Amino acid sequence: MLWPFKHFRKSPSPPGTIDAIYGMIVAQAREPAFYAAFGVPDTVDGRFDMLLLHLWMVLRRLRRGGEGAGLSQPLFDHFCADMDGNLREMGVGDLTVPKRMQKFGEAFYGRSIAYDAALAAGPDALAQALGKNILNDRDAVQAQRLAAYVDATLAALDGCDDRAVGGGACRLPSPLGFAAPVVAG
Repeated sequence: MLWPFKHFRKSPSPPGTIDAIYGMIVAQAREPAFYAAFGVPDTVDGRFDMLLLHLWMVLRRLRRGGEGAGLSQPLFDHFCADMDGNLREMGVGDLTVPKRMQKFGEAFYGRSIAYDAALAAGPDALAQALGKNILNDRDAVQAQRLAAYVDATLAALDGCDDRAVGGGACRLPSPLGFAAPVVAG
């Protein structure tokens, strides 16, 4: 007999693991420097874009293989559950949630494809993709800085062992090291 309630099944990973990885992603995406020094719009959309960027980077590392390979789908499922819960908390109606979730999925997959292609094409292409998707093509210099941050973050993730990534304990670089200096007025 098939067990009808998927959420009562034992998850394939320890329960704290996905929460720890997702917590690492959310904490990094919320870094104030992205909004104050990089020009990322401090809006719901801007914060969503930063969450997607960091999710893409971590999923890319998890899919590389090793102990973390089986965590990709549970992590993405956790992201979806979080977005669903956030929509419901904001008062979005039950009939609208699935449509919004589909748009979130399309946004994630579209950006993932764009970022993967841009990463393969080189730093200028990555800066262009980030500028278009996150900075609304407002500032090419900030897009270059953001691309440098992404390169450093991908390198940091690649340098972390599987256990650190899988436990959400990989140390990601501070965005402040890549932002333009703030001039006091």
